[in-house]
Amino acid sequence: MSEPKKTPLYDLHVDLKAKVVDFNGWLLPVQYHGIIAEVHATREKAGLFDVSHMGEIMVEGKNAEEFLQRVLTNDVSKLKDNKIIYSPVCYPHGGTVDDILVYRYNKEKYLLVVNAGNTSKDFEWFQDNLVEGVSLKNISPEIAQIALQGPNSQKILQEITKTQLDNIMYYGFVSKSEVAGINCIISRTGYTGEDGFELYCPVEDAPYLWRALFEASEKTQGDLVPVGLGARDVLRFEAALPLYGHELSKDITPLEARLNRFVSFDKEVGFIGKEALLNQKEEGIKRKVMGLEMLERGIPREGYKIKKGEEEIGWVSSGSLSPTLDKYLGMAFLDVDKAKVGDEVLVAIRKREYRARVVKLPFYRRDK
Repeated sequence: MSEPKKTPLYDLHVDLKAKVVDFNGWLLPVQYHGIIAEVHATREKAGLFDVSHMGEIMVEGKNAEEFLQRVLTNDVSKLKDNKIIYSPVCYPHGGTVDDILVYRYNKEKYLLVVNAGNTSKDFEWFQDNLVEGVSLKNISPEIAQIALQGPNSQKILQEITKTQLDNIMYYGFVSKSEVAGINCIISRTGYTGEDGFELYCPVEDAPYLWRALFEASEKTQGDLVPVGLGARDVLRFEAALPLYGHELSKDITPLEARLNRFVSFDKEVGFIGKEALLNQKEEGIKRKVMGLEMLERGIPREGYKIKKGEEEIGWVSSGSLSPTLDKYLGMAFLDVDKAKVGDEVLVAIRKREYRARVVKLPFYRRDK
């Protein structure tokens, strides 16, 4: 077993007395002051996240767009310079390799941001499906990523950059910007359901940037707090954002995960997995992810079985107490012929069955 990796911010997390855990081979903070407090802070003020474990892969060459059209389900040809799209990556049988963000610099240069635990697997998959005139480079070891999320994020970041943040629309980015004197990519993206930014910088500059953001918060009364993996998972869950290994996997298709809008069947270049997904669409989805609201006190955790009467109709993929909504909630894969919004079901929690109601997703959507 190899030793867990440390992000360039590891020592700062230790100084802040964070509870550090091994997450996908990385030593990362799971919480600082408590998950519930960190969720509320991000929703109401601002939270700062170390996401330097995420993977970054550069794609360049005259056939870069053609390559991405083949390996992604979404339509890259619609993407303009300095814009970002989200896309699943599929196997031929329709299961999911990963879900990623694609940053377009120009038609011949793209940055792919991939899930930490999938970086090596994704890179190999892209290499195996590479076309002539395209080069790949895994630049993850060179890049640190810090996410600034929450209602106060813009005023905090604007304090230390001359880049006009009002000009960066949602899912847009600036490839060359200075933040506190550090060369950064600034993107208006995140994994919390809140407005915010993700900053990419050289690994050696990450500690200085982290401190500079807290200093900017003090000047602007932004009330910034450090936030760990625990609250990050709750925040994404409340917004019903999929997590690879839970709502997506090699055995779960994007259609089952309700990501239909990110699957472009009509683009000119056929993508890997298209035939399988088209068959699934035409035959009808047998199961899909739905929301659960517990009617009795209990957390519906991953893997718990769901029944309707005496019949088993699905299983929980993610579950938590929602601090924002003060409810026990779950995301679950349910048989579409046996469950619909408003239905009452039973969740098997340990040796008891707890009542729950099927509800619409997402659980939480921020006010515009």
